[in-house]
Amino acid sequence: MNNKEQSIPVHLLSGFLGSGKTTLLGRLLDYYKGQGKKPAVIMNELGDINLDGQLLSDEVPMAEMLSGCICCTMRGDLGMEISMLIDEHQPDVIFIESTGAANPMETLDGVTEAAMYKAIDLRSIITVVDGPELLKRSREGKSRTFKLMQEQIRCATVLLLNKVDKLEPEQLVEAQQLLRDLNPHTPVIATVRCTLDDWSWLDAEAARAANAHEHSGGEAADAEGHVCSSDGCSHDHGQAHAHSYDEHNPAGHHHSHDHVMVVTHYWRKPVSSTAFEALLQRLPDRIYRAKGIMTFTDTPSRFLFQYAYRESDFMKIEPQGHVNDVAVFIGEHFSKDWLLRELELLEQAEAAEE
Repeated sequence: MNNKEQSIPVHLLSGFLGSGKTTLLGRLLDYYKGQGKKPAVIMNELGDINLDGQLLSDEVPMAEMLSGCICCTMRGDLGMEISMLIDEHQPDVIFIESTGAANPMETLDGVTEAAMYKAIDLRSIITVVDGPELLKRSREGKSRTFKLMQEQIRCATVLLLNKVDKLEPEQLVEAQQLLRDLNPHTPVIATVRCTLDDWSWLDAEAARAANAHEHSGGEAADAEGHVCSSDGCSHDHGQAHAHSYDEHNPAGHHHSHDHVMVVTHYWRKPVSSTAFEALLQRLPDRIYRAKGIMTFTDTPSRFLFQYAYRESDFMKIEPQGHVNDVAVFIGEHFSKDWLLRELELLEQAEAAEE
């Protein structure tokens, strides 16, 4: 068997927080399982827990990389996780869902290190773009968040323009043009909740990888493992990323990835679903993503909640094994003291009624 046949395809899922990466991941897993193939997943979170993993089937081998970002502080661990997945599960394909704060180009360095020890083939960088949020950020000016979104778009080999149902026709045209300006070499696929009827682009990526393999003497990427065009990505690998941890906060951990903050709060007791939903509705604009697992006082079921840009969704779940009730909030330079006080008030309100 030659090297090309032995290589395990790897797909990197990129995109800013709340864009729909986990939804796309679920659809990709269904597609490959429908083809009779065995997929595996590596999920990365800035926080201490992986809540999105609760949405995936127990049949899918999964490695969790928590409390850091695979594009910088955990880059070296990525190669080890890939090697362990291959040794233990022999998957046909591996998906890496990086945190929304990650820069794809730096994550690729971790994939490249793994390629030194295992026969893997980085097939694609799929960036999911939140259409309404892209337009909003582009009009606000040159923020750090928009700069990161631009990097994720420039590095993509496939672009999914998601949430197009929330765009007016002229806004859709504007968003598509913005993506083409940032990355003129990559196909743009418009989606609603990452729903796709045509998966032929995956086959196109496979054919492109095979062609690259034949013309490069068995190496599917360039000398540094990059699958992006040299004029598409412009990240300065010399820039350091700052991370911090506040050891004086008893209720949660706080990390920063440049401009991104994460607060993890573990619930001591169930709270009112009505009061919690009300809190979500009054979160400041700088908190743009939240998710967690909740037990409420007024319903027997446990719920996985998702919050992104003023919209929230609750799904009944039955977690396997011991799973804590927890809420994770992600944003930029928000008041953690205000948030922790509001969360404490929810629990105090329930205690007062007991």
